[in-house]
Amino acid sequence: MNTQQDDIKTAECYHVPVLLHESIDGLDIKPGGVYVDVTFGGGGHSREILRRLDPTARLFSFDQDADAERNVPEGAEGFTFVRSNFRYLKNWMRFYDVDHIDGLLADLGVSSHHFDDAERGFSFRFDAPLDMRMNKRAGKTAADIVNSYDEQQLADIFYLYGEMKNSRRIAAALAKARADKPIATTQDFLKAVEPLFRREREKKDMARLFQALRIEVNHEMVALKQMLAAATELLAPGGRLSVITYHSLEDRIVKNFMKTGNAEGKAEQDFFGRIEAPYKLVNNKVIVPDDDEQQRNPRSRSAKLRIAEKK
Repeated sequence: MNTQQDDIKTAECYHVPVLLHESIDGLDIKPGGVYVDVTFGGGGHSREILRRLDPTARLFSFDQDADAERNVPEGAEGFTFVRSNFRYLKNWMRFYDVDHIDGLLADLGVSSHHFDDAERGFSFRFDAPLDMRMNKRAGKTAADIVNSYDEQQLADIFYLYGEMKNSRRIAAALAKARADKPIATTQDFLKAVEPLFRREREKKDMARLFQALRIEVNHEMVALKQMLAAATELLAPGGRLSVITYHSLEDRIVKNFMKTGNAEGKAEQDFFGRIEAPYKLVNNKVIVPDDDEQQRNPRSRSAKLRIAEKK
């Protein structure tokens, strides 16, 4: 099942894989095992997993974005691409008659491809339709949300998902702007909120604001919790969970799941007061990219890798 190293170049045109070897090493791959990559993207991580598998193994790679399907490696034995949100992991594994897996990899967040595609509306660098959907076939766009949610709902999104202290003022500014005309593009959105940001922090704050909208559009926190719950059920004893996060909200959920088996971090105890957790941590200290990787790939600078093993 080996693939040529040159194939990774295809993935890197779409998205440079972050913490590639560290995250795959963390899976402690069994050559004949069953593995899942729930964030296929450019396929860089999946290709590295395939390189370490033999012909009896299976790899299922998920991505809901039609663009990602173009990166599927041709003729890879035992490989299945699943065009779906990873929140449906359990359903798809049942569909493929898989009752356990030996490892799961997740590289969360948005690929560089999405940020660089001007038409998708993920970045404030381009004037584009305010869309932000990972799956362009379904769901509300960011424009739908900005124009239809009431002020309190918008303020809650910006506070919870963007950790914006001035979330109420931002929501009020958007409500005022949309009263004149619908907010349809990234520039419409920026024009409405830019006066509220200090020039020296504008880019950072705007990135957090766009992050908050993107999370709401794609139901990212709900999907993450559902996927981690399914992974906890599916992983065989000794199976590994290797997850890369990029912001504190998703990292907190992953950390809690690995420590306690739930998103809230509430540890269950047995009769004797011993904590009953489904995982043991492989790396007690979070793994971050080295200086060289951070220089080569700026997206990696906020990345954190956590690895756990099913008990």
